[in-house]
Amino acid sequence: QVQLVESGGGSVQAGGSLVLSCARSGDTSTPIYMGWFRQAPGKEREGVAAISISGTTTYADSVKGRFTISKDNAKNTLYLQMNSLKPEDTAMYYCAVDFEWVESSLSPEYKYWGQGTQVTVSS
Repeated sequence: QVQLVESGGGSVQAGGSLVLSCARSGDTSTPIYMGWFRQAPGKEREGVAAISISGTTTYADSVKGRFTISKDNAKNTLYLQMNSLKPEDTAMYYCAVDFEWVESSLSPEYKYWGQGTQVTVSS
């Protein structure tokens, strides 16, 4: 059974940086897609960034130029480098993976999800 464990969340001031990590275990193949999603209180879960098995990356417009998604296949770990953080980035951040093709890599339709890590950005 696939397990995803996020880490790296915390509280930072606006303009600061954080690196989120997502450690994956329990699978025997490489996910087709891996992504980071976030959900703020009272809002729907939204896609932040995704990376395909070939390394193609996709970003939400709100984070382009500030966030970078990457993966280390040898360590089965997904990362999200977040720079120039804004208060509106405050949310619970989740990583997710899917071993099948998805219609939209930023749509929250992935099969496997982590429990999330909280990111709080103060002004």
